[in-house]
Amino acid sequence: MTTPTAPPDLAAVVPPIRTSPSLPSNFTHTHPPPQLIAQGAEALLYHTTYLLPSTPSALKYRPSKPYRHPTLDARLTRHRILSEARVLVKCRREGVCVPAVYALDWEKGWLMMEWVEGGTVRGVLDDWLKPMLGGKEEEEGKESTEGREEELRGLMERVGEAVGKMHEVGVVHGDLTTSNLMLRPPADSSPEDNYCAGAGAGAETTGSRRNLEGDIVLIDFGLAAQSVQDEDKAVDLYVLERAFGSTHPKAEGLFKEVIKVYGQSYKGAGVVLKKLEEVRMRGRKKSMLG
Repeated sequence: MTTPTAPPDLAAVVPPIRTSPSLPSNFTHTHPPPQLIAQGAEALLYHTTYLLPSTPSALKYRPSKPYRHPTLDARLTRHRILSEARVLVKCRREGVCVPAVYALDWEKGWLMMEWVEGGTVRGVLDDWLKPMLGGKEEEEGKESTEGREEELRGLMERVGEAVGKMHEVGVVHGDLTTSNLMLRPPADSSPEDNYCAGAGAGAETTGSRRNLEGDIVLIDFGLAAQSVQDEDKAVDLYVLERAFGSTHPKAEGLFKEVIKVYGQSYKGAGVVLKKLEEVRMRGRKKSMLG
């Protein structure tokens, strides 16, 4: 009969929890230090400053991946940083509301961009829909509810216009969700008059309900590409529609305002919407077949 052995030391078999990768040396001595605000599979997003402490900026850093061959990793990082920067520059030049590019270094894997004040459209919708979905319409009155719905429709119309402008200049986003759409308050407004002023790019915050004035700014172009294909633009819209339905399921009716304004935003939008119907049919068929 064998004597049972003691269980192994967990510290010896469980790998330690990985911390955030160290930033390039350019940013290790800045004051105040960059603040990590979001972390994805490929990149980390920091809130920092550019040149002057009074110029806030967003730093997107793509750390090296130890599981990839160093040569391949360097090529992928270079391609993705340059591709995102080129798309942003093109959009800015054509009048699309996106963050400005300040600086980049593809060898060290970082891209510095304009910091966008405001909150995400996702946070805005979540905050504004709470009273409508929580049965508080009667408490606030019919007139107040109708006014809120009118403001939300206006917000959705601006979303449709912004997406249409991006597609018109030949850019598809690749990850179009309400989390990648920001509501930037007007420059001449005070924080008390707008939604979550000062929350910053990528912030998933909610706060006191304010008015919904401001510009729609598209962010996070890490999967974006330059394309004039109607199919690619239709898939972009389909991704946004599905994301809207899953994130705000009880307010899917608002998405028709996005589609309505998108269809009027540029000359070829009608063809894209016809393609969208085809993409929807393929999506439904895929769901049925599993």
